[in-house]
Amino acid sequence: MRVLIADDEVTSRLVLKAMVSRLGHDCVLAEDGTEAWEILARQEVDVLLSDWMMPGVRGPELCRRTRQERSGGYVYVVLITSLDYPDQVVEGMTAGADDYLVKPVEALVLQTRLIAAERVTALHRQVAHFQSELERANLELLGQSLTDPLTSLGNRRRMEQELDRVHERSVRAGRPYGVAMFDVDHFKLYNDHYGHQAGDEVLRQVARAIDGAARTGEAAYRYGGEEFLLVVDGDVEATGLAAERIRLAVQETALPHGNRPTDPPVVTVSAGVSAWEPAADTPVAALVAQADRALFEAKTAGRNQVVRLEGSRSLRCTA
Repeated sequence: MRVLIADDEVTSRLVLKAMVSRLGHDCVLAEDGTEAWEILARQEVDVLLSDWMMPGVRGPELCRRTRQERSGGYVYVVLITSLDYPDQVVEGMTAGADDYLVKPVEALVLQTRLIAAERVTALHRQVAHFQSELERANLELLGQSLTDPLTSLGNRRRMEQELDRVHERSVRAGRPYGVAMFDVDHFKLYNDHYGHQAGDEVLRQVARAIDGAARTGEAAYRYGGEEFLLVVDGDVEATGLAAERIRLAVQETALPHGNRPTDPPVVTVSAGVSAWEPAADTPVAALVAQADRALFEAKTAGRNQVVRLEGSRSLRCTA
């Protein structure tokens, strides 16, 4: 172990160092409490052997700081007191000490304290490792719960959480943001012709094209079924341009659709666009509903296009 010895008496400090070194541990020496705290703050230490009365920072205060202010691994603290002051033992343990020694320190007694310290610090390292692994596993589970397993995009739950955060941020800043709802054109025909496994693969490919075409300030999610949603940091014009860029990216992927003359040659998407503006202050749910209505207009108008609603009119978005 790495043992820090803090004692302002040279003889006591060197005697402790000799005993600790003979037991096979590394030693670091501090001439007073202030120096000991500086070492604790910047170095990894397993055990602190601290005299009670020292210039600068006294033993109990050094112990309190170690417990309350120091980051890093657990430090096993042993306070060294005088036989004439037994009340110091209780005060030291209350300050956070693990154990105590009485001067003059005997080699065998010190050895027993260091054996206990080795067990305790090893246990704390094991607990810290388990906690780290548990936190990592929880983060993985959280990520899985917010990720669509088929497309690897954020799922509906993540979309709702992040869209709420985007909305709150936009309300505070008074900045617009937009949403674009996408739907794979004639997806039922594709499934009927190629089967559901091929349909799943098309959804993966479409999701990859959407995600690949998205830029900084844009986030894509699987809304459900063959529908996807894009959140854009920008006004309705910027959202319309982003949706058109993604529509073209899916079309240029050139995924074959069907073999009948009436089938479209490649897989395409239609999109509906809406945007939140500070003056209108539209709720999130209403904003998504507007994009869905615009999507319906795009599909009614012939598919493979982007439409946004403006009042009673529907406008086609082009790059």
